[in-house]
Amino acid sequence: MFRKGLGGCSTTELSFLLEPSDVIAVRDKLLMLDCQVQGEGPIVITWRRNGAPVETSQRVQVLANGTLLIQSFQKRREGTNADVGEYDCAARDHYGMLVSRKVKVQLASLPKFHTHPESMEVDEGGVARFQCQIKSIPEANITWERNHIPLSTLETRYTLLPMGILQVTGVTKEDAGIYRCVASNIANTRFSHEATLNVTGGAPMIYREPFILSGPQNLTITVHQTAILECIATGNPRPIVSWSRLDGRSIGVEGIQVLGTGNLMISDVSLQHSGVYVCAANRPGTRMRRTALGRLVVQAPPEFQQWPQSISKPVGGSAVFTCVAQGVPEPHLIWLKNGKVLFPGDNVKLTNNNSTLAVIHITLEDEAIYQCIAENSAGTNQASARLAVAQVKDLPASPQGLRARALSNSALQVTWSQPTTEITDAIIGYVLQIRKIGEPDSHELQEAVSKTIFQHDFTNLEPSTTYSIYLKSYSPLGASQHSLTVVATTLGGVPIAPTFFTKVVNSTAVQVLWELPIKAGQTEGFWLSYRRVPNEGFWGPIQLPFHINTHTISYLEPGSVYEVKLVAYNGNGESDSSNRLVSLAGKSGHNTGGEFSCQCRDGEGSMGGVIIGIHIAMACIIFCVLFLMFGYRRSLFCSKGTQRGWSVPSDHNGHNAIAKDGTSHLRNEQVCKEGGMTSQFRVHIEQDSSCLPGLDTA
Repeated sequence: MFRKGLGGCSTTELSFLLEPSDVIAVRDKLLMLDCQVQGEGPIVITWRRNGAPVETSQRVQVLANGTLLIQSFQKRREGTNADVGEYDCAARDHYGMLVSRKVKVQLASLPKFHTHPESMEVDEGGVARFQCQIKSIPEANITWERNHIPLSTLETRYTLLPMGILQVTGVTKEDAGIYRCVASNIANTRFSHEATLNVTGGAPMIYREPFILSGPQNLTITVHQTAILECIATGNPRPIVSWSRLDGRSIGVEGIQVLGTGNLMISDVSLQHSGVYVCAANRPGTRMRRTALGRLVVQAPPEFQQWPQSISKPVGGSAVFTCVAQGVPEPHLIWLKNGKVLFPGDNVKLTNNNSTLAVIHITLEDEAIYQCIAENSAGTNQASARLAVAQVKDLPASPQGLRARALSNSALQVTWSQPTTEITDAIIGYVLQIRKIGEPDSHELQEAVSKTIFQHDFTNLEPSTTYSIYLKSYSPLGASQHSLTVVATTLGGVPIAPTFFTKVVNSTAVQVLWELPIKAGQTEGFWLSYRRVPNEGFWGPIQLPFHINTHTISYLEPGSVYEVKLVAYNGNGESDSSNRLVSLAGKSGHNTGGEFSCQCRDGEGSMGGVIIGIHIAMACIIFCVLFLMFGYRRSLFCSKGTQRGWSVPSDHNGHNAIAKDGTSHLRNEQVCKEGGMTSQFRVHIEQDSSCLPGLDTA
């Protein structure tokens, strides 16, 4: 198979032109097994039987075209089965080894009958049935004789079924005689025991219920074979035989034929023919009937839906081979490396029921031919691919000068620099890879470009969407390192303004959090900036990529108010800004406090700072008033209703005791007597001038 593709190997890969097939050999006769391959020479072909190498000799030879020739097939030699067994051929070139499917080589045989026909007595006009069975290789052809004369197949009353059954309907006196079956194949011819058919006089016309002499048997065959389901019935009047499916589906007409009076033959069966079939013997003109069931199972050998592809990877890279096969029953998959079964290991991973083979951390020892073998009870199939391990020095240089621009709301144009003639001659083409920003690598799309073209248009893209694009060049040994990644946005519009929140981390830090777009590619990134109120200028902006949704602003001034602004952008421009005020007042290293939302424009945050200062001053005044009220209520409680005012102590000169620093020391000794208990307390008030009305505390 000649393959020349990007990511693959430009060479005539080792592959089979003709694989061996199951064969039945005749003792002392010549046997040939085909094995023809193509690839880069030299190619050496060897044969194995039951997993062991076949020893060549004058009797056993491997021809120049790979065919195995056994001049005189032997059943036994030196007490063992000499030539019978499972064979496969192996082809090796300097890239690795390829193994064919396994085939069975059997010796033709015709043993004795294990079921002989039995004598019977039948009324004239009735039904007779004889059966003989023999297990042979290959399946024997069975015919019948009456009185040692072959039965004529032109007689419509005689029905000969391949499984050794003879049906005779409407028996007459001339049918009486001695019957035997004759089995023959390439190995021999055998005769069964003889059986006598006696025909008695015509029975009186009395009613007899329908009775099925022999109904359908369960049968398992392979697609494209012929299925015969037997059904023969007797009764008076003669019953009518009909067929149906148990699941109610139509049997159809194509390839359907009735043999004799009621046997169903289905030619070229397919998987749709599988099911349970119902044979019914109906009495004419009534609903009286008898039924018999038989299951038909149709199998299909494995067929590949996806084949592994040959690839070239550098040392240290990873390679993934995929092999998907279907069949009935479901095929079992195994992998071979240069003809040997591959098991999971440190750098070999098998997943998805062995349909995916991953080779990671590639080394030079991993260069080989890998085969996927699909097996079930109906057959075997194989597919192969080669892993070429390239060193970095052998790979082409990465493309340079990659640029992208928008053509419309659904198209982007990509260009890159034309390499030197030496580089162009060494490569076989380019592959452009594109995906929306924010999408996983598995969603990446690829487009191949000829090595003589240095421009490509991506079409059918989504409007206002940002895409990530890079380029690789390929040589027969593999791919280069990818170029620098470029980002481009289709025409259509700017992103919507992002929604964000702030969280005070401590007295000098604020965390900003925002929601990412739901749809990939809507935003290329974000600009974050901030300023200290009431300053006019913003610090920043800080550029953040599309996948980041949080940022912490540090080294802020404690006790200050800051305005935070966030903008989303793409190749078409910036969104409207989202603004928010956050206060660090009262934050001393612990995460408490709130934030203030602002929908104002730039430069309108100074009034907010004044309002915050007024609020803080009012809170201080209220706190002082509550403190004084609490002390007053306590004095009332202790005096049991006695109203005493607070007196400001005077010094000996008659002046009050307010110090020059604004602090008054008020002492009041009050005796509270109740139940003989005496309580004495002192109140010490330190007065802060900042809490007095009329003073600015903002």
